Amino acid sequence: MNKQAIHERIANLRSTLAAQDLTAIIVPSADPHLSEYLPEYWQARLWLSGFTGSVGTLVVTADFAGLWTDSRYWVHAADQLEGTGITLEKLAPGQSNHIDWLAEHLQEGDSVAVDGNVLSIAEQDRLLNAFDAHDITLITERDVLTEIWTDRPALPAAKLYTHDEQFLAQSATSKLAAVREGMAEAGATHHLLSSLDDIAWLTNLRGADVDYNPVFLSHMLINADKATLFVDTDKVSEDIAQSLKDSGITLADYSAVQEALSVLTPDDLLLLDPSKVAVGTLSKMADDVGFIEQMAPSTLLKSVKSDADIDHVREAMRQDGAALAEFFATFEQRLANGERLSELDVDSMLIDVRSRQPHYVSPSFPTIAGFNENGALPHYRATPEKFSYLDVAEGEGGLLLIDSGAQYQNGTTDITRVVGIGQVTAEHKRDFTIVLKAHIALARAHFPDGIASPLIDAICRAPLWQAQMDYGHGTGHGVGYFLNVHEGPQVIAYSASTPKERAMKVGMISSNEPGLYREGKWGIRIENLVVNTPVAKPTETEFGDFLNFETITYCPIDTRLIEPSLLDQTEIDWLNSYHSQVFAELKDRVEGAALEWLTERTKAI
Repeated sequence: MNKQAIHERIANLRSTLAAQDLTAIIVPSADPHLSEYLPEYWQARLWLSGFTGSVGTLVVTADFAGLWTDSRYWVHAADQLEGTGITLEKLAPGQSNHIDWLAEHLQEGDSVAVDGNVLSIAEQDRLLNAFDAHDITLITERDVLTEIWTDRPALPAAKLYTHDEQFLAQSATSKLAAVREGMAEAGATHHLLSSLDDIAWLTNLRGADVDYNPVFLSHMLINADKATLFVDTDKVSEDIAQSLKDSGITLADYSAVQEALSVLTPDDLLLLDPSKVAVGTLSKMADDVGFIEQMAPSTLLKSVKSDADIDHVREAMRQDGAALAEFFATFEQRLANGERLSELDVDSMLIDVRSRQPHYVSPSFPTIAGFNENGALPHYRATPEKFSYLDVAEGEGGLLLIDSGAQYQNGTTDITRVVGIGQVTAEHKRDFTIVLKAHIALARAHFPDGIASPLIDAICRAPLWQAQMDYGHGTGHGVGYFLNVHEGPQVIAYSASTPKERAMKVGMISSNEPGLYREGKWGIRIENLVVNTPVAKPTETEFGDFLNFETITYCPIDTRLIEPSLLDQTEIDWLNSYHSQVFAELKDRVEGAALEWLTERTKAI
């Protein structure tokens, strides 16, 4: 992005702040649904700062502009913010965040604006707790950017479509009944949903309003005998409208949700997730309406896949594995032929092979293809303006990290593999093998049924910690079923909170993705998807039920990058068993060069 344009936008923003007697503005990475990936209309932080990362918060005052983001983006953000006048503020444990900064630097009587339409209730609470002690006023009723963002993109208008019936194990009617059971258990008369993946799951509908996630902009309000879907009705065909009606769901315009909430009375009790509902959505609701603030029932229901769902996902993984075998065989042959390839070529080749698989819809996130130092940026993305060729000098080598995935009607995939280019070194192999040890440690783990998912993170990190190494991101995230590639409530990250809602349950699908990143050199990450399954046990014990992981990603891990002396026999046995399974699952789905590649890459070590 043009740095001069950023300077002009920040200057115009400061003028608007001054005209409205505002001291500061917070611009988060959010929309009214607190989504990870945003429609262009809600990408205000990107428009103002030029920073393309998915996580970051911009603060602007009369004499300061700063962007807070975590370690995944520090190098990336530093490059994009250079010359913009915006300071990179590094989020890390023990370091202050943007709320702390504002509380420390502003004066009594100052005012801070943030658009309530993109501010969660939970975040508002954190801001008020910090500001009240300093007599700083929080203003959420204004969208300050309206005056300066004159060419703001329109809201998306893609048509809704149904999740293919052959892949559905449960009707919208039965899902709605299960949600109402959760409402009754909580004592709620009404329930507001704003999280898009929850609504897509509940209605068995999908959309294309957000890149990579098959969801649509909407809210939903449910009580004991009525459920209303607030959505742009121009997106809804007559067949879908009738299907919703048959399921007990009525339609209303997307913008009508505030009015619907305004009729609630003190006798009503509204259930909502404070981290997934925006302040602006409640702007017309009476102050005396009671709340129950907790995770939405659909979030847990959605995370626990049925046996039929998991069977479909296994098939999607086989399709994805076959596509990857085609990709790697072609990729390695093109390199061997002396063809000069780039990180962008990796992306286009992956989309090509996946798009030829049944039920393919789209990538599930932007492909990360990072060569050498680019691979050390966990969320790197090559662009036509900035990318690297996979070039190495004679006798030298490097590492290419490829993190990619796809949305299929029968499942969502997410996988990371590392490829050696040229002559890899002993240090490359040592780093790769230690990351592999970490991956295997979690893949082989047993853990109590219902344990809080963050608590098992240390199992994975232990081999890295033993070598005095670590990585700055989580070890695993939940994955949706033809839905968001990042899904809760489970998250395998020791830095996350451990409420009971994060309990590990049979049927949850998560990622297993330890990594290691040497800034300016290379990055390594090995990622498979795993599903929680009961541990088979010959007899009952007094210690309760235990779970383990079934790995459901089928793609070889490159044994050419392994230093075998660093693996013990149980680790070697796991790897050989995994590769034997990969070969068995894929051998009848590929032929020619892809089959030769698969056969070679799954040989036992």
